[in-house]
Amino acid sequence: MTDAHPPLRSYGRLKTRAIKPRQAALMESLLPTLRPPAGPFDPRMLKPDAAEVWLEIGFGGGEHMAAQAQRRPDILLLGAEPFQNGVASALRHIDEQALTNVCVHDGDARELMAQMPAASVDRAFILFPDPWPKARHNKRRLVQAETVAELARLLKPGARLRFASDWANYVDWSLGRFLKNPAFRWTAAEAGDWRTAPGDHITTRYEEKRLGDCAPVFLDFVRVD
Repeated sequence: MTDAHPPLRSYGRLKTRAIKPRQAALMESLLPTLRPPAGPFDPRMLKPDAAEVWLEIGFGGGEHMAAQAQRRPDILLLGAEPFQNGVASALRHIDEQALTNVCVHDGDARELMAQMPAASVDRAFILFPDPWPKARHNKRRLVQAETVAELARLLKPGARLRFASDWANYVDWSLGRFLKNPAFRWTAAEAGDWRTAPGDHITTRYEEKRLGDCAPVFLDFVRVD
């Protein structure tokens, strides 16, 4: 019998260089303590006193995730990243800042999302995901109609979602897909709302490299009732 649900495939490189000894040690010692449970789980079980549950999809090197968790120790921040060098970097940030409100899924974010119940997330971030700029690779982009639908399932009414990219075509692509889903409302009222980094945004070294073809664009959405 053919498996109706084949394993998810994460495109791109999962590892590029040798992980530094200290970070490799954290992969062995710290990461197992930060992973969410295998199988279905309610994130509230991980931090019952959390004011909110946040989700960062593709946290890169973990700078933004760690800084937000440090800024808001009252929330639980779930992060997902399949790139092993990024996971190792994030663990260093978590360890150095002694963060106790972060969970790390070292794999595809869609796996993590599928394990959580509906209306269990208060805020989500998709920041500077791989743009896959060639048209033949667009199907590899994280933001697809199916992903948007899954985010609509996960986010509570009134929850916020931020998408950011410095690739113009990916911005247009993502805006179109979010606006096609009636569960999301774009909060922008004028151009400055997407051209200027929001006040609570944390700029990372990756963002500062300006590897895209436009200035960073920030799209904020609200999950409507």
